[in-house]
Amino acid sequence: MSDPAPSAVRLEGPWTHRDVAANGARFHIAELGDGPLVMLVHGFPEFWWTWRHQLVALADAGFRAVAMDLRGVGGSDRTPRGYDPANLALDITGVIRSLGEPDAALVGHDLGGYLAWTAAAMRPKLVRRLAVVSMPHPRRWRSAMLRDRRQSAAASYIWGFQRPWIPERQLTADDGALVGRLIRDWSGPRLPEDEAVETYQRAMCIPSTAHCAIEPYRWLVRSLARPDGIQFNRRMKRPVRVPTLHLHGSLDPVARTRSAAGSGEYVEAPYRWRLFDGLGHFPHEEDPVAFSTELISWLKDPEPDR
Repeated sequence: MSDPAPSAVRLEGPWTHRDVAANGARFHIAELGDGPLVMLVHGFPEFWWTWRHQLVALADAGFRAVAMDLRGVGGSDRTPRGYDPANLALDITGVIRSLGEPDAALVGHDLGGYLAWTAAAMRPKLVRRLAVVSMPHPRRWRSAMLRDRRQSAAASYIWGFQRPWIPERQLTADDGALVGRLIRDWSGPRLPEDEAVETYQRAMCIPSTAHCAIEPYRWLVRSLARPDGIQFNRRMKRPVRVPTLHLHGSLDPVARTRSAAGSGEYVEAPYRWRLFDGLGHFPHEEDPVAFSTELISWLKDPEPDR
């Protein structure tokens, strides 16, 4: 399948765009720099471009920075199936392998963070270090969604995604206006620039993108009582055994701080929790300098403390 709208997602910059094959699909990546691999995985409702500031900062710091588009989003293949977290995590580790690297420091935001937790538990040899942004550990997320009324209300959009077809139409109506509203509502006081918001709106309006972006959330809810979901939750009991950095905005209205804090109980390795005061759900975009500084100093620390 050829890229349906190259100009909307293959945005120009100092990075290089290319496609790699992994796990039965084709994935678009943007890469910059040489050195140890740092793999950056976006969340909803975004695509690889959310990491534009970090690609430059990481490359300048001596890393090979790669931002990928998840299955069904941006310039990656829109397959009819494969949107459960175990398979999406194998997409990520498959791309690491396809890049010819033995392992990567894996950085994931939002849904990408959920998948990064999953990849670190499922394929520990391919994940050198783990950094998760704005997302609790999958087992913490599950229990918070089921037992914490405030977290369930904060993530009400996920319950809304369970309806057929309507959410897709809502996301693409008026040139993706809802995407813009979500990004602004979920940000802290430092609102994103209009131009950046419009970029995400255009990417969501590429045919089939809205459907593919919603499918992982449908699986997360519909599988709660199904054998595959229960089995996945059981698999995620397996502890993460690599140094982990957990980053969160103090004003995040979607993933509550209370839900994310405590994820360290699933990490049997050095674990560092860092709360960004005054930032919302997108700390890497709201204050890219502070975020990149924190991430790079941790990546360069030979002995990250617990």
